[in-house]
Amino acid sequence: MNVPILHFISPPIPYFVDCGHASYEIGDYHIDRNCIGVFDLIVVVKGSLPVGENGRLWELQEGEGLILLPDGHHYGSAPCTAETEIIWIHFQTFGSWQECADMNECLGNQQMLFEEHKNKAYLNHVDVCSIFIPKHMRITSKAMELLDLFFEQESEPKSMRNWRRQATFQSFLQHLDRDLSSPSDATAIHLAEQVELYIRSNYMHDLTNPVLQKELNYHPNYLAKSMLKVFGMTPMAYLQYYRIEQSKRLLLQTSWPVARIAEEVGFRHVSHYSSCFSKKEGLSPSAFRSKFAKER
Repeated sequence: MNVPILHFISPPIPYFVDCGHASYEIGDYHIDRNCIGVFDLIVVVKGSLPVGENGRLWELQEGEGLILLPDGHHYGSAPCTAETEIIWIHFQTFGSWQECADMNECLGNQQMLFEEHKNKAYLNHVDVCSIFIPKHMRITSKAMELLDLFFEQESEPKSMRNWRRQATFQSFLQHLDRDLSSPSDATAIHLAEQVELYIRSNYMHDLTNPVLQKELNYHPNYLAKSMLKVFGMTPMAYLQYYRIEQSKRLLLQTSWPVARIAEEVGFRHVSHYSSCFSKKEGLSPSAFRSKFAKER
């Protein structure tokens, strides 16, 4: 059965807000709340907890977790039938996010969410990526060890405690993100990341599908299939996207002529660069520089 997935775009990485324990006697209900403004991660460490969100129902058992949405209606869907204890963690993000039915929907919507994120999170020249977290999950022993760290830090000064809790929370999210992938997804993700890393390291040179085939030892069709699944674009489309993103950095951070910037990021003809840039950004490289960079 497919598990709903929360798809976050980063940076910024979702950030820790608060955490605590709660306990329920037999007959108690989970608290009824609406639009609390933060994501609410609930992990049952003893007993079971019936929970509802916007008409969907779960009965969380020991060792299971559920992430409730910041803009949802959360409530106890039935009374507890056993003494129950939970850990709760509140977190939030300034970036774009979406709840999807499965990984295919996440990957299908990825490019759209990237573009929405760049407008929402004031990121004009940052290379963004996806974080995939299951809404309902079985908490592994390693993930539970990370959760325990939140409460081992109670005796530390508040300033140090908050830094360490954020670091622990990021490790926890990373663990959930990697744990989610199926074997086929993991293979595609690993290969797509190899392609992406090679492009990032060599984008200023002449890169073609035959070059990628020679360097990575995979047929171009398979490379394209993996990149489409993970990044929503082929290797050559990603190459053009990345070159334009790097050119935006140079437009904002240098006073170099547009022709030099085009050459620096791998475009052999400034007219082709300007055409690709304008098509993607809706304005020319010079107009982009005038809009976002101060006079030097």
